[in-house]
Amino acid sequence: MQKYIITGVLLLCGGVSLFAQDVAAELGFSLDVVWLFLGAILVFIMQAGFALVETGLSRAKNATNITMKNVMDFCFGAIAYWMIGWGLMYGKDALGLIGVDQFFYGPMDLTVESGGFYKNWFFQVVFAATSATIVSGAMAERTQFKSYLIYTCFISALVYPVSGHWVWGGGWLSKLGFHDFAGSTVVHSVGGWAALTGAAVLGPRIGKYVKGRDGRTAVKAFPGHNIPFAALGVLLLFFGWFGFNGASTGTAAAGGGGIWSGLAIARVCVATCLAAAAGAVGALTLSWIWFKKPDASMTLNGLLAGLVAITAPCAVVSPGASIVIGLIAGALAVLAVEFIDKVLKVDDPVGAVPVHCVCGVFGTLAVGVWGNAEADGVLGLLHGGGFAQLGIQALGAAAVGAWALLLSLLLFLGIKALFGLRVSPKEEMMGLDLSEHKSEAYAGFQIFSNM
Repeated sequence: MQKYIITGVLLLCGGVSLFAQDVAAELGFSLDVVWLFLGAILVFIMQAGFALVETGLSRAKNATNITMKNVMDFCFGAIAYWMIGWGLMYGKDALGLIGVDQFFYGPMDLTVESGGFYKNWFFQVVFAATSATIVSGAMAERTQFKSYLIYTCFISALVYPVSGHWVWGGGWLSKLGFHDFAGSTVVHSVGGWAALTGAAVLGPRIGKYVKGRDGRTAVKAFPGHNIPFAALGVLLLFFGWFGFNGASTGTAAAGGGGIWSGLAIARVCVATCLAAAAGAVGALTLSWIWFKKPDASMTLNGLLAGLVAITAPCAVVSPGASIVIGLIAGALAVLAVEFIDKVLKVDDPVGAVPVHCVCGVFGTLAVGVWGNAEADGVLGLLHGGGFAQLGIQALGAAAVGAWALLLSLLLFLGIKALFGLRVSPKEEMMGLDLSEHKSEAYAGFQIFSNM
């Protein structure tokens, strides 16, 4: 009899234990769903941030056009990403290059599997939108609205997803050990390389580069019309970035440890905060020394540069290293603005290329220098890892950059030939608000333009 009682108790305890495990697993999954949706909503707020930054750093006569681009690149891009982009990025792997299924995908059965798809898709579509909207700033004030919309569909459906598959979808770079936690390369450098290509194909705004009597080319500044807008936009981006980086753990559950667990969220957010602050300090300091005044737009872009740079290494570096990375990124942004504007003579009205391309590449390489997460397979040069991780990071940054550059060049040249890319000189001088939309951002106010 005693034997049967003991057996019954053990079976009961085992049943309770299994029930508790099932409940814990269900609660953990529910927590992950909520965390990823919260993170996605924070990233979505960044669309408003980009719109305000670009509007504020451009001229008043183009404010409506810029706002429309930043609204519609998400709307068109979300549909394109659902139709094609998700499948290319996260579909079944083919040769490490692309995904080959889950196009036009959306299961109607409410299961753990379908719930997993929807939470991941929603988080990823806001990342795709971020990559697309970066391009808008570099091409501001002279791009045809319809042509920009055509391009934004392609970047969301093809350019971003293919290179994203290489890194996050089980492709060849992930198998090599390339590490990009939240997208310095996958999101920001892709958008930055595309922005550089678009600005170069478009050419500079009228009056930007003028040859003087001595034969030298003078570079004319077109100051932004609303620095408070730009500052508010940067702060919104800073706010949204805690979802961008923090929710890239993919889970809120603490079990398992390592950088892909909920335990990493706090450290990721601390690294993000410190790098952003240091980026602003670095840009402020260098611009103050160089230009003899603390430049507002440079400082704001320095903060963004720190955010972009820490996006790849935020889970594998210490707080101290985050500050160093941010300081370097802030200084790099200032130097890159001057180099791209005055040496390359590529007209980038808002500094999108220095912030997202240059600092995106730097942040990717920073993993191979300051990375200190041996248990997760990431050990940089300064922590005894030698040049192995740095070499992998450099290869990944170069490969993704080459893909984004080449495809963007083909797309922009194709759009230019088929539909036209740039507005006419008369329309540009009038301003795109009136010429493209017949709508003024500041109706009832007289706008004076310096070109």
